[in-house]
Amino acid sequence: MMPTSRKPKWLRARLPFDPSYQRVRHLVKDNDLNTVCQSANCPNLGECWSRGTATLMILGNVCTRSCTFCNIQTGRPEKLDLGEPARAAEAVAKMGLRHCVVTSVARDDLPDGGATAWAATIRAIRHRNPTTSIEVLVPDFRGNKENLDTVLEAGPDILNHNMETVRRLQRPVRKTARYERTLEILRHAHKRGFVTKSGIMLGIGERREEIGRVLRDLRDAEVKIITIGQYLQPTSEHAPVDRWVTPEEFVEWREFGLTIGFDVVESGPLVRSSYHAEEQSARFGSRPGAASA
Repeated sequence: MMPTSRKPKWLRARLPFDPSYQRVRHLVKDNDLNTVCQSANCPNLGECWSRGTATLMILGNVCTRSCTFCNIQTGRPEKLDLGEPARAAEAVAKMGLRHCVVTSVARDDLPDGGATAWAATIRAIRHRNPTTSIEVLVPDFRGNKENLDTVLEAGPDILNHNMETVRRLQRPVRKTARYERTLEILRHAHKRGFVTKSGIMLGIGERREEIGRVLRDLRDAEVKIITIGQYLQPTSEHAPVDRWVTPEEFVEWREFGLTIGFDVVESGPLVRSSYHAEEQSARFGSRPGAASA
């Protein structure tokens, strides 16, 4: 049965407009940057910006893919902005971040999928903010490990690549992504010495046994951190919400994830990939990937 369109009370996020929120808003605007917070309509935008942090989105705000769960605009991207890495680094400095999260749109139009720009951004942030840890939420680069290595060799602290949903729903939900490709990206980063992270959303048509299976597969791929949150339909053109997952069920999946060996499980209705990322990263100390970078 499809849920009613009215969101349950546990999904009603606040939208504060305090000085910290306004400061981040102006930093993003003044540095001509994109954030996934805005482009993906993240329900935690108010909370995170009020805490003085935002997830930067590089390589523009137009994606070459058309995943049915995602609110980011699809189309033909503009040329790469060569000044973006420096502006991203400056924004991180102005926000005073101890841990920053950077993501991007998919850029299948570029020969390297944007890997060179990714590396330039990581290095710029590191140079301007030497004590800041860096978490990258990357696309799959169509499985090209040379492009992935270009990103890894720039030395991020955490490599995140989301599985998003269960194996059966990959093609209708993620379109051109592949279940095994995602696992292989995460395995490769782990073998290179990096802490890896992934995430899934619930309420898009998965079955309970499939949730358990994808979590076990991600753990078998040596993923250390997993995020689990409620799928929210961005527009009527996107995949519908299948069910509203209760806070109690999210607690169950958190306990299950810890039982099968994840180091960190962030599980809740409003959890997204970068939610409480600073606290998660603190569990792993300094730059586990540095030796291989």
